[in-house]
Amino acid sequence: MSEKEILRNQRRRLAIIRHYEEVTKNKAKTARYFGISRAIFYRWYDLYQRYGLEGLRDKSRRPLSSPRATEAEIIGKIVYLREHYQFGPWKIQMYLRRYHDIKISKTGVYRILRRLNINRLPNNQGYKRDKRKYKRYEKPLPGHRIQVDVKFLERIDIKKRYYQFTAIDDCTRLRILRLYEQNNQVNAPI
Repeated sequence: MSEKEILRNQRRRLAIIRHYEEVTKNKAKTARYFGISRAIFYRWYDLYQRYGLEGLRDKSRRPLSSPRATEAEIIGKIVYLREHYQFGPWKIQMYLRRYHDIKISKTGVYRILRRLNINRLPNNQGYKRDKRKYKRYEKPLPGHRIQVDVKFLERIDIKKRYYQFTAIDDCTRLRILRLYEQNNQVNAPI
């Protein structure tokens, strides 16, 4: 609840108590008039008598201790795996179980990620299918593999046809181009 809502509830409860003190002087009638149970009214009135205006404020319902809460060290490991390796909940759970002997469910991991607002990866870090991944084909030694391509060129002169032979070294990406009038093995640059 926001502070504004807490103050609004506090003023409403004070108005109900003032109505009792100044108008009806009957707790049951006041409770019935405002549509609340008598037990609630008695509790508010008792808190107002003991603590004054501060007794009418909403108090946190959060427990004082959470013995089964995930330890900060484990949360730190989950955040590290998410930020550095972009692992999802299942992979984080598997990694923690295998390498750190920590047993936590993938749902628990997801809840921690969602609470810390890192449950979704940015678009550029998401999963990409193999078809979309760009993998350059290259070899470690120059001259080990060469790609050869033959391309027909449009006629420059009316009588002649030309073929472009292209050879590309996979290591150095060195490109060699030659033009020939015939497309046969004798003309091939290799």
